Amino acid sequence: MPSIACLVKLLIKDFPEFKFYNDDTFCWSPESKTIYYPVDSTDSASLLHELAHGVLGHDKYKKDIQLIEIERDAWEYASNVLSKKYGVIIKNSSINKSLDSYREWLNARSSCPICKATGFEAKKNNYKCIACNCKWRVNEARICGLKRYKI
Repeated sequence: MPSIACLVKLLIKDFPEFKFYNDDTFCWSPESKTIYYPVDSTDSASLLHELAHGVLGHDKYKKDIQLIEIERDAWEYASNVLSKKYGVIIKNSSINKSLDSYREWLNARSSCPICKATGFEAKKNNYKCIACNCKWRVNEARICGLKRYKI
């Protein structure tokens, strides 16, 4: 399995349409077509996952549930296509751990602040409880702490 530095060199050559920059975390930026990665990491699987977002053209999502679909699709492509091409082992347990974090994120966002029942996203970042009719707005909270505001 190649080191991150060696893998990035290969990816730069094979995917000239994308930029690769050292950062603190793995991240895909559709606006700048940039994949950010920690240069001292040994997590080649996450690098390929972020690249998969770019290859698949992942941009914005309209509803929170779509983020989980996007994440699943990127892991699937990274695991079934990119990992084979670049000799990177992607463990199912790593994929499941990553997807579970998004499921937990969605569950926290959709939990009613009043009765704790699961609500639905009526429009972007606005939820409604099916049990008590409470409405709340949420912040983006993929990296920072979740905030829910009753409206």
